[in-house]
Amino acid sequence: MAKRRQHRAHGADGDDLVVPKKVTGKELSEIEELSARLTTLVEILHDEGVINKNEYGRTVAMRLHEISKAGAFSELDEEL
Repeated sequence: MAKRRQHRAHGADGDDLVVPKKVTGKELSEIEELSARLTTLVEILHDEGVINKNEYGRTVAMRLHEISKAGAFSELDEEL
């Protein structure tokens, strides 16, 4: 039997993101694909009872706020 080789598309940093497939719609950006993958993963974990989706959402919101705030302070520090 002949082996089929799977070619994988690579993201900007070399991570495997997608298996090439016939594109029938709009091509998604890496950000859109990653967002869809994470959303799907969170929903599956929530459905399986592994995580609480609401708690996850709150934790992510707090983390994003912390990162944004740290970036703003860093920019202010550079200006001073």
